[in-house]
Amino acid sequence: MAKVLIIGCGGVASVAIAKCCMNSDVFGEIVIASRTKSKCDALKARLEGKTSTKISTAEIDADDLDALCELIRSCKPDLVMNIALPYQDLTVMDACLACGVDYMDTANYEPENLDDPVWKARYEKRCKEEGFTALFDYSWQWDYKDKYKEAGLTALLGSGFDPGVTQVFCAYAQKHLFDEIETIDILDCNGGDHGYPFATNFNPEINLREVSAPGSYWENGKWIEIPPMSIKREYDFDGVGMKDMYLLHHEEIESLAKNIKGVKRIRFFMTFGQSYLTHMKCLENVGMLSTSPINYEGREIVPIQFLKALLPDPASLGPRTVGKTNIGCIFTGVKDGKKKTAYIYNICDHQECYKEVGSQAISYTTGVPAMIGAKMILTGKWNKKGVFTPEEFDPDPFMDELNKNGLPWQIEESPDLVD
Repeated sequence: MAKVLIIGCGGVASVAIAKCCMNSDVFGEIVIASRTKSKCDALKARLEGKTSTKISTAEIDADDLDALCELIRSCKPDLVMNIALPYQDLTVMDACLACGVDYMDTANYEPENLDDPVWKARYEKRCKEEGFTALFDYSWQWDYKDKYKEAGLTALLGSGFDPGVTQVFCAYAQKHLFDEIETIDILDCNGGDHGYPFATNFNPEINLREVSAPGSYWENGKWIEIPPMSIKREYDFDGVGMKDMYLLHHEEIESLAKNIKGVKRIRFFMTFGQSYLTHMKCLENVGMLSTSPINYEGREIVPIQFLKALLPDPASLGPRTVGKTNIGCIFTGVKDGKKKTAYIYNICDHQECYKEVGSQAISYTTGVPAMIGAKMILTGKWNKKGVFTPEEFDPDPFMDELNKNGLPWQIEESPDLVD
């Protein structure tokens, strides 16, 4: 059995921790660490007595490299699961490298301070050379490939659902369903209703930055960028029904474009209701989505961080959210010389998630794959050394674990395609 240090204690982390405790044969001991130790203690109290996994807690500032190294060296984990904000990815990776410990996260790096001159110079160079302006990209973490390989360590990036499971679906399709994949459409549908006029299902700061940014997709070897929310499609989702969805930039497109042989186009769509979009546009128009500090009554505040404090905590949405999610990938390509299409997807029920782990489905669909990714590393089923995204490993054991741990998947042959 293994010992794991889990950094973070929000909605996604709470699910991952609960699922680790349901897999005690692998996760013999876990240390839960976050800025607010009382949250870790409360979760420990809720889980103890229901699991044979030994649980302890710690306070940590994940921006503090020295403190991270001290914590890692004191608890001696076999793996660090970084389920905090993507702002801390590089610091946690540095700490794992310094301490000789494997690493994993659920979302790729983006900076908290967009005015940082080092990040800004590299960002502007990337925008010019690559052609997409998203604030997040894999390049910063891919820079660690040689360092992790030379140290004999594994770093698994983006083991959530999207990114994460969607990439495993792609690897599965490439291995079992197609000789060549030509197009991939990733569809993320949340048919849940929490009853609030406006709320986000995961961290508001990350969510609103992502949605309000320009969209982009990969086609014929290059990025094509579009104005925010300017490509809209309708799709009839199994278990949910007809929904409006919009093309966004998403991080797994970047790695899939490198790792899925012969793919000609990759797009990502997410569903939004009109009420959400209206509220978001109003907030954007008055400057509430800004990440640049302003002076208010003698103190500096960041508007989007202030907005985050006003909005419902995503972790609190579980008991009041009803409905289902449907997330998956539609593929076109060739098998045995013939044209073929397939759709691999999962349907997840918000209330069933709440009954099991006290969470809504958005946190559940990210937290469960975080546990599975960790399990793949700890059991040696994914054991390459270096820095990798999920589609670079054998998908079969991960796909088996999805079925065993509450995220069963299905394959539809000849699905409706997105035009």
